Amino acid sequence: MKYYILKPVVLQDKFVYNQCVDKTILHCDLNNFYASVEQKLHPEYDGLPLAVCGNPQMRHGIVLAKNMLAKQAGVQTGEAIWISKQKCPQIVFVAPHYDEYVRISKQVFDIYTSYTDRVESFGIDECWLDVTGSENLFGDGKTIADTLRERIKRETGLTISVGVSFTKTLAKLGSDLKKPDATTVLSKENYMSVIGKLSPSELIMIGKRTAHKLENLNIHTIEQLADADRNMLRYHFGIIGDSMVNAALGIETGEVKKYYDKQIPKSISNGTTTPRDIENEDEAKIVVYALSELVATRLRQYNLIAVGVNLSIKDPQLNWMSKQTTLTTPTSNASQIALTAMSLLLKMHRFDQPLRAITVGTHKLCDKTEVQMSLFDDPDDKEGKLEQSIDKIRGKYGYHSVKRGILVDEQLTGNLHEEDDFRPFHQSKNS
Repeated sequence: MKYYILKPVVLQDKFVYNQCVDKTILHCDLNNFYASVEQKLHPEYDGLPLAVCGNPQMRHGIVLAKNMLAKQAGVQTGEAIWISKQKCPQIVFVAPHYDEYVRISKQVFDIYTSYTDRVESFGIDECWLDVTGSENLFGDGKTIADTLRERIKRETGLTISVGVSFTKTLAKLGSDLKKPDATTVLSKENYMSVIGKLSPSELIMIGKRTAHKLENLNIHTIEQLADADRNMLRYHFGIIGDSMVNAALGIETGEVKKYYDKQIPKSISNGTTTPRDIENEDEAKIVVYALSELVATRLRQYNLIAVGVNLSIKDPQLNWMSKQTTLTTPTSNASQIALTAMSLLLKMHRFDQPLRAITVGTHKLCDKTEVQMSLFDDPDDKEGKLEQSIDKIRGKYGYHSVKRGILVDEQLTGNLHEEDDFRPFHQSKNS
């Protein structure tokens, strides 16, 4: 059986679909990204096992990332620092530098988009590329993958692993098969011989719990999943059963999204567990304003305004409480979001006991250009223009380059960061 898509060809710098051919999809994964960046920042640690971790005194005493030497010593992402130290006494722990991760990620994604406009992010360090329409210009999928590996290594000092296949799922699996700095091709002719004996959990859509249920149905490999009875899987998993079989068979209809197309979220929120308990209203205000800044920045990235604001809080006993409200005037203004969130907080909590975590969120989002201005709105919107100017500064110099006076003291907000890409999604590449 053969599956077709419309082949994109280059016409006036845009991809136009006009012929039936197979897709060529790459999945690119920056190897040990956080740890690799820290290794560049700390050349004195070359040759040593290294892990990126939070500060134990800030309740983030776990491993966020590790290099290959630490991995070979058994260090695992998410484990406590003291456990890693027991496994690997020589390990070096370094604090994360999120602004640097964002900067290098942007540099790498700029390289990707010089080969195709169909680049779909899957986090700060990995993505899919549909290079079907680029092969006439740059060579076949493997050639493009090898070119990307060499170019990224030369321009950033980092390495990537690339999977080349005809579906996003198989390309992702391909990039996982061989690390670091490798290209793996899973073609229609060879893919089942390469991955057929692997567990279904190797497929991105199948978690360990689902894989365990499949094992109870005597389905232990991807090959067995591809041959499984669809009706039986539908009975146990619903429509997901069909999706799992299709993934194993290499059947996929979804496209790789265009990098510069807006993906509009339905809600935007940011939360944090603070380094120490929040003891009073003044301390809560600092955290709420910091979170509201992040939320407002993301709203403006998408040219959105929020009709609703919601707040969640967690006490030291790990009990969550939440409340939401509707605004009289939709906004993307950090101060308005913060004031509203504080009013919700004071309705829920009187600080007879401290707080451990706070989350500020917005919902009922709508495009700013489609909302009619209220008669009571300021036509000059000086504060809005100021925040847009601040966005530009942060986009160029990093999120923490500009701060509100209330946020200068980072004792409660020092572990906050903005990992989102600050590139305005509504702008073209050349704007």
